[in-house]
Amino acid sequence: MSPSERSPDCFRCRSFHITYDPARPYGCRAFGFKSVRLPMDEVRVSSGNECHLFEPKPSAPKKPEA
Repeated sequence: MSPSERSPDCFRCRSFHITYDPARPYGCRAFGFKSVRLPMDEVRVSSGNECHLFEPKPSAPKKPEA
């Protein structure tokens, strides 16, 4: 399976966040919800489609070598 065929990874999406709500620990800022399941799974179950709002997190700046 190629990377383009796989579902988006919430942990690599800029909209994904961990909430302080133990009953709904995962959140998606793009869709504006919190859930027990990862947002990519919630979107797939409720709509039947993969998430179309995935935006990769910016890459971390490289540390200079000493």
